[in-house]
Amino acid sequence: MKRCTFFLLIATLLASNSAAQTTGRKRVLVYTRQTVTASSSYIHDNTQSSVDAIRKMGAENGFAVDAAEDPTVFTAANLKRYNVLIFSSTHNEAFQTDAQREAFQDYIQRGGGFVGLHAATTTERQWPFFVSTIGGKFVRHPALQKFVVRVVDSSHPSTRSLPASFEWEDECYFHDSLNPDLHPLLVADPAQLNDPERGKFPNSLIDGAVPLAWTITTGGRRVFYSALGHKKEAYSNPLLAGHILGGVLWALGDAKEGSSR
Repeated sequence: MKRCTFFLLIATLLASNSAAQTTGRKRVLVYTRQTVTASSSYIHDNTQSSVDAIRKMGAENGFAVDAAEDPTVFTAANLKRYNVLIFSSTHNEAFQTDAQREAFQDYIQRGGGFVGLHAATTTERQWPFFVSTIGGKFVRHPALQKFVVRVVDSSHPSTRSLPASFEWEDECYFHDSLNPDLHPLLVADPAQLNDPERGKFPNSLIDGAVPLAWTITTGGRRVFYSALGHKKEAYSNPLLAGHILGGVLWALGDAKEGSSR
Protein backbone atom coordinates (compact mmCIF):
# COMPACT_ATOMS: atom_id res chain seq x y z
CA MET A 1 0.00 0.00 0.00
CA LYS A 2 2.81 2.40 0.91
CA ARG A 3 4.56 1.48 -2.33
CA CYS A 4 1.44 2.33 -4.37
CA THR A 5 1.08 5.60 -2.51
CA PHE A 6 4.74 6.45 -3.22
CA PHE A 7 4.39 5.83 -6.96
CA LEU A 8 1.10 7.76 -7.03
CA LEU A 9 2.85 10.70 -5.36
CA ILE A 10 5.72 10.59 -7.87
CA ALA A 11 3.26 10.45 -10.79
CA THR A 12 1.35 13.41 -9.37
CA LEU A 13 4.53 15.46 -8.97
CA LEU A 14 5.67 14.67 -12.50
CA ALA A 15 2.27 15.58 -13.92
CA SER A 16 2.26 18.79 -11.91
CA ASN A 17 5.76 19.68 -13.09
CA SER A 18 4.85 18.96 -16.70
CA ALA A 19 1.74 21.13 -16.42
CA ALA A 20 3.79 23.95 -14.89
CA GLN A 21 6.32 23.78 -17.71
CA THR A 22 3.52 23.88 -20.30
CA THR A 23 1.88 26.81 -18.57
CA GLY A 24 5.21 28.60 -18.26
CA ARG A 25 6.08 28.32 -21.95
CA LYS A 26 6.08 31.50 -23.95
CA ARG A 27 3.39 31.67 -26.60
CA VAL A 28 3.06 33.45 -29.94
CA LEU A 29 0.05 34.12 -32.15
CA VAL A 30 0.52 33.97 -35.93
CA TYR A 31 -2.19 36.11 -37.52
CA THR A 32 -2.86 35.70 -41.25
CA ARG A 33 -6.04 37.60 -42.15
CA GLN A 34 -6.17 38.83 -45.76
CA THR A 35 -9.03 40.87 -47.17
CA VAL A 36 -9.61 42.28 -50.64
CA THR A 37 -10.68 45.70 -51.81
CA ALA A 38 -11.45 47.12 -55.24
CA SER A 39 -7.96 48.62 -55.42
CA SER A 40 -6.00 45.91 -53.59
CA SER A 41 -7.17 42.36 -54.18
CA TYR A 42 -4.01 40.24 -54.22
CA ILE A 43 -4.05 37.24 -51.88
CA HIS A 44 -0.74 35.64 -50.89
CA ASP A 45 -0.51 31.85 -50.88
CA ASN A 46 2.39 31.81 -48.40
CA THR A 47 0.56 32.13 -45.09
CA GLN A 48 0.11 28.41 -44.36
CA SER A 49 3.77 27.81 -45.19
CA SER A 50 4.76 30.53 -42.74
CA VAL A 51 2.52 29.08 -40.03
CA ASP A 52 3.97 25.60 -40.56
CA ALA A 53 7.51 26.97 -40.41
CA ILE A 54 6.85 28.91 -37.20
CA ARG A 55 5.17 25.89 -35.59
CA LYS A 56 8.35 23.93 -36.35
CA MET A 57 10.46 26.72 -34.83
CA GLY A 58 8.33 26.67 -31.72
CA ALA A 59 8.58 22.91 -31.33
CA GLU A 60 12.36 23.08 -31.64
CA ASN A 61 12.88 26.17 -29.49
CA GLY A 62 10.39 25.78 -26.67
CA PHE A 63 7.64 28.27 -27.44
CA ALA A 64 3.98 27.51 -28.18
CA VAL A 65 2.36 28.65 -31.43
CA ASP A 66 -1.28 29.45 -32.15
CA ALA A 67 -2.56 30.59 -35.55
CA ALA A 68 -5.68 32.56 -36.46
CA GLU A 69 -7.23 34.61 -39.24
CA ASP A 70 -10.31 35.63 -37.26
CA PRO A 71 -10.03 39.17 -35.84
CA THR A 72 -12.18 38.25 -32.83
CA VAL A 73 -8.96 36.95 -31.22
CA PHE A 74 -8.12 40.61 -30.54
CA THR A 75 -9.50 41.12 -27.06
CA ALA A 76 -7.54 42.36 -24.08
CA ALA A 77 -8.13 39.12 -22.20
CA ASN A 78 -7.01 36.88 -25.07
CA LEU A 79 -3.92 38.91 -25.98
CA LYS A 80 -2.64 38.53 -22.42
CA ARG A 81 -1.90 34.90 -23.35
CA TYR A 82 0.74 35.93 -25.90
CA ASN A 83 4.29 37.16 -25.61
CA VAL A 84 4.55 37.99 -29.32
CA LEU A 85 2.06 38.71 -32.10
CA ILE A 86 3.22 37.72 -35.60
CA PHE A 87 1.42 39.25 -38.56
CA SER A 88 2.32 37.04 -41.52
CA SER A 89 1.40 38.54 -44.91
CA THR A 90 -1.75 40.07 -43.50
CA HIS A 91 -3.42 42.32 -46.05
CA ASN A 92 -5.74 45.33 -45.90
CA GLU A 93 -8.02 45.49 -42.85
CA ALA A 94 -6.69 43.32 -40.04
CA PHE A 95 -9.48 44.34 -37.67
CA GLN A 96 -13.24 44.69 -37.89
CA THR A 97 -13.97 46.92 -34.91
CA ASP A 98 -12.43 49.78 -32.98
CA ALA A 99 -12.44 47.55 -29.89
CA GLN A 100 -10.11 45.12 -31.69
CA ARG A 101 -7.81 47.98 -32.66
CA GLU A 102 -7.82 49.23 -29.07
CA ALA A 103 -6.88 45.75 -27.80
CA PHE A 104 -3.98 45.63 -30.26
CA GLN A 105 -2.83 49.14 -29.38
CA ASP A 106 -2.98 48.42 -25.66
CA TYR A 107 -1.00 45.21 -26.17
CA ILE A 108 1.77 47.07 -28.00
CA GLN A 109 1.85 49.96 -25.54
CA ARG A 110 2.16 47.53 -22.66
CA GLY A 111 5.34 46.10 -24.21
CA GLY A 112 4.06 43.06 -26.09
CA GLY A 113 6.42 41.80 -28.80
CA PHE A 114 5.48 42.23 -32.45
CA VAL A 115 6.79 40.60 -35.63
CA GLY A 116 5.69 41.51 -39.16
CA LEU A 117 6.46 39.30 -42.15
CA HIS A 118 6.40 40.25 -45.82
CA ALA A 119 2.99 41.75 -46.71
CA ALA A 120 2.18 42.75 -43.12
CA THR A 121 3.01 46.34 -44.12
CA THR A 122 0.06 46.25 -46.55
CA THR A 123 -2.15 46.04 -43.45
CA GLU A 124 -4.11 48.89 -41.83
CA ARG A 125 -2.39 51.51 -43.99
CA GLN A 126 -4.94 54.13 -42.99
CA TRP A 127 -4.28 53.69 -39.26
CA PRO A 128 -1.25 55.80 -38.23
CA PHE A 129 -0.66 53.80 -35.03
CA PHE A 130 -0.25 50.53 -36.92
CA VAL A 131 1.95 52.13 -39.60
CA SER A 132 4.20 53.61 -36.90
CA THR A 133 4.28 50.33 -34.98
CA ILE A 134 5.32 48.13 -37.88
CA GLY A 135 7.63 50.81 -39.26
CA GLY A 136 6.07 51.91 -42.54
CA LYS A 137 3.40 51.25 -45.12
CA PHE A 138 3.87 49.40 -48.39
CA VAL A 139 3.60 51.48 -51.56
CA ARG A 140 4.90 49.21 -54.34
CA HIS A 141 7.44 46.65 -55.50
CA PRO A 142 9.15 45.94 -58.81
CA ALA A 143 8.51 42.56 -60.44
CA LEU A 144 9.63 39.44 -58.57
CA GLN A 145 13.33 39.05 -59.30
CA LYS A 146 16.70 38.06 -57.93
CA PHE A 147 18.64 40.82 -56.22
CA VAL A 148 21.42 41.18 -53.66
CA VAL A 149 20.46 41.60 -50.02
CA ARG A 150 23.08 43.20 -47.80
CA VAL A 151 23.36 42.85 -44.03
CA VAL A 152 23.93 46.23 -42.37
CA ASP A 153 23.76 44.98 -38.77
CA SER A 154 25.14 41.50 -38.18
CA SER A 155 24.84 41.74 -34.40
CA HIS A 156 21.11 41.05 -34.36
CA PRO A 157 19.90 37.46 -33.80
CA SER A 158 17.96 37.58 -37.09
CA THR A 159 21.07 38.38 -39.14
CA ARG A 160 23.88 36.79 -37.15
CA SER A 161 23.86 33.58 -39.20
CA LEU A 162 23.47 35.31 -42.57
CA PRO A 163 26.31 35.98 -45.00
CA ALA A 164 27.34 39.63 -45.34
CA SER A 165 25.43 39.71 -48.64
CA PHE A 166 23.46 37.11 -50.56
CA GLU A 167 21.38 36.77 -53.72
CA TRP A 168 17.68 36.31 -53.05
CA GLU A 169 14.58 36.06 -55.23
CA ASP A 170 11.68 38.04 -53.84
CA GLU A 171 9.58 41.17 -54.12
CA CYS A 172 11.67 44.17 -53.08
CA TYR A 173 9.22 46.22 -51.04
CA PHE A 174 9.24 50.01 -51.04
CA HIS A 175 7.59 51.69 -48.04
CA ASP A 176 6.34 55.15 -47.24
CA SER A 177 5.88 56.85 -43.85
CA LEU A 178 8.97 55.12 -42.46
CA ASN A 179 9.23 55.32 -38.69
CA PRO A 180 12.29 57.54 -38.00
CA ASP A 181 13.23 55.25 -35.12
CA LEU A 182 13.52 52.08 -37.20
CA HIS A 183 16.93 50.42 -37.16
CA PRO A 184 17.78 48.75 -40.52
CA LEU A 185 19.09 45.18 -40.55
CA LEU A 186 18.87 44.23 -44.24
CA VAL A 187 18.90 46.51 -47.28
CA ALA A 188 19.01 46.37 -51.08
CA ASP A 189 20.59 48.71 -53.62
CA PRO A 190 17.78 50.22 -55.75
CA ALA A 191 20.23 50.88 -58.59
CA GLN A 192 20.68 47.12 -59.03
CA LEU A 193 16.96 46.39 -59.40
CA ASN A 194 15.17 45.91 -62.69
CA ASP A 195 12.75 48.70 -61.87
CA PRO A 196 11.07 50.87 -64.52
CA GLU A 197 9.90 53.23 -61.75
CA ARG A 198 13.31 53.68 -60.16
CA GLY A 199 13.52 56.87 -58.12
CA LYS A 200 9.76 57.29 -57.81
CA PHE A 201 9.75 56.93 -54.03
CA PRO A 202 12.95 58.51 -52.66
CA ASN A 203 11.40 58.70 -49.17
CA SER A 204 11.50 54.89 -49.11
CA LEU A 205 15.30 54.91 -48.93
CA ILE A 206 17.65 55.13 -45.96
CA ASP A 207 21.17 56.24 -46.86
CA GLY A 208 20.34 55.47 -50.48
CA ALA A 209 19.28 51.88 -49.80
CA VAL A 210 15.93 50.09 -49.58
CA PRO A 211 15.37 48.86 -46.01
CA LEU A 212 14.08 45.28 -46.07
CA ALA A 213 14.28 44.25 -42.41
CA TRP A 214 14.43 46.35 -39.28
CA THR A 215 13.74 46.66 -35.58
CA ILE A 216 12.05 49.35 -33.50
CA THR A 217 12.77 49.55 -29.78
CA THR A 218 11.66 53.06 -28.80
CA GLY A 219 9.13 53.31 -26.01
CA GLY A 220 10.08 49.91 -24.69
CA ARG A 221 8.84 48.17 -27.85
CA ARG A 222 10.30 45.03 -29.41
CA VAL A 223 9.24 45.20 -33.06
CA PHE A 224 10.87 43.14 -35.81
CA TYR A 225 9.87 43.29 -39.48
CA SER A 226 11.18 41.52 -42.55
CA ALA A 227 9.90 42.08 -46.09
CA LEU A 228 11.38 38.79 -47.31
CA GLY A 229 9.16 35.78 -47.89
CA HIS A 230 6.84 36.26 -50.88
CA LYS A 231 7.30 32.71 -52.19
CA LYS A 232 5.76 29.97 -50.06
CA GLU A 233 8.74 27.73 -50.80
CA ALA A 234 11.04 30.24 -49.10
CA TYR A 235 9.79 29.31 -45.63
CA SER A 236 11.52 25.93 -45.88
CA ASN A 237 14.78 27.63 -46.87
CA PRO A 238 17.15 27.58 -43.86
CA LEU A 239 18.31 31.11 -44.68
CA LEU A 240 14.85 32.67 -44.34
CA ALA A 241 13.80 30.31 -41.53
CA GLY A 242 16.87 31.23 -39.50
CA HIS A 243 16.29 34.93 -40.17
CA ILE A 244 12.67 34.74 -38.99
CA LEU A 245 13.53 32.55 -35.99
CA GLY A 246 16.12 35.06 -34.83
CA GLY A 247 13.56 37.85 -35.09
CA VAL A 248 10.93 35.89 -33.16
CA LEU A 249 13.34 34.87 -30.40
CA TRP A 250 14.51 38.46 -30.10
CA ALA A 251 10.90 39.69 -29.85
CA LEU A 252 10.33 37.05 -27.16
CA GLY A 253 13.35 38.34 -25.27
CA ASP A 254 15.09 34.96 -25.63
CA ALA A 255 17.89 36.12 -27.93
CA LYS A 256 20.11 39.11 -27.33
CA GLU A 257 21.99 41.35 -29.69
CA GLY A 258 25.73 40.82 -29.70
CA SER A 259 28.80 42.21 -31.38
CA SER A 260 28.99 42.41 -35.14
CA ARG A 261 31.27 40.07 -37.05
